[in-house]
Amino acid sequence: MARMKSVLVFLLQSIVVGLAVAFIVVLVRPDLMPGLTSNDRPASFADAVDLSSASVANIYTKRLVQDSGPDTARARFRVETSFASAVIIDPEGYLVTNYHVVATAAEIRVQLSDGRLTEPVTVGVDAETDLALLKVDLEDLPAIRIGRSDKLRIGDIVLAIGNPYGLTTSVTQGIVSATGRGLLNLVTFENFIQTDAAINAGNSGGALINSHGELVGINTAVLAQDPGTEGIGFAIPVDLVRGVVDQIKKNGRVVRGYMGMLPDDLTNSERLAMGIESGNGILLKEVYDGGPAAMANLQVGDVILELNGEPVYSQRQALLISASTSPGDDVDVVGLRNGERFNTSVTAAERPEER
Repeated sequence: MARMKSVLVFLLQSIVVGLAVAFIVVLVRPDLMPGLTSNDRPASFADAVDLSSASVANIYTKRLVQDSGPDTARARFRVETSFASAVIIDPEGYLVTNYHVVATAAEIRVQLSDGRLTEPVTVGVDAETDLALLKVDLEDLPAIRIGRSDKLRIGDIVLAIGNPYGLTTSVTQGIVSATGRGLLNLVTFENFIQTDAAINAGNSGGALINSHGELVGINTAVLAQDPGTEGIGFAIPVDLVRGVVDQIKKNGRVVRGYMGMLPDDLTNSERLAMGIESGNGILLKEVYDGGPAAMANLQVGDVILELNGEPVYSQRQALLISASTSPGDDVDVVGLRNGERFNTSVTAAERPEER
């Protein structure tokens, strides 16, 4: 009995001493404790922000705005200043922003994250995707790393970096809510990334990055139909941005194919009535006189089933296929007229700038 008592006393003394030593270690050298090393930090995207934030510049624009008033005989104007953002995409001085940011600006100024301020040259714009390419004559520019938007999945973490309300290098975090979003009537060619990362006035033209700090989109718009609408923002996919930038660098503008026809979506009941069981098909509701489609003998009322071997399901899809061609390309068409299938080929022309 006495032996057992002494053993218990020894164990209790050891436990007390061990707890005391652990307490002192935690106070003096917490890095020596398991699970408390300097590498064990809360989940953070600080590294991604560090990699990319210096590549996001502030845009300040001034435009003349006519004051509306009862005295229309004497027009009065005021200078309106706006905030926006741009992204440095290569060290040669090229920056991408939104077309609507610079469209009516009388003056544009770019301020980098290190404080340098300059006036850019507008290299070219593309209103149909809401993109503009600027160039500045500065050295040591921190170009952002370009990612791939086609690899994005719904639920991926994304960060929006910009200049909302003049609050420079503000970062908001969210997820990818949807990809390939269209039918918003914001621009002609809509293929947006939808995100719940907060996008506010001044974020336009800023960067949407992934958790690795790579550019995956250019922030462009927020859906705010009423004051209660929150968490619905849109960005232009970087894969689309890359193509537009290459065209502007090469041609000073974007050259797209054009087929000279206006399609319309078919409902499922209309497809069934026409005997179309595959689920694809769009209806031609207008064929422009003298255009490529008219030259190929396409007619109003024709149903287009395939373009270049790709089944066509929507007006938006047909528009994107047409625009992805180059002038002079032949587009193979499979259609349906009066219940009979037919094949033809349309030679794409250059898409007019405004249609």
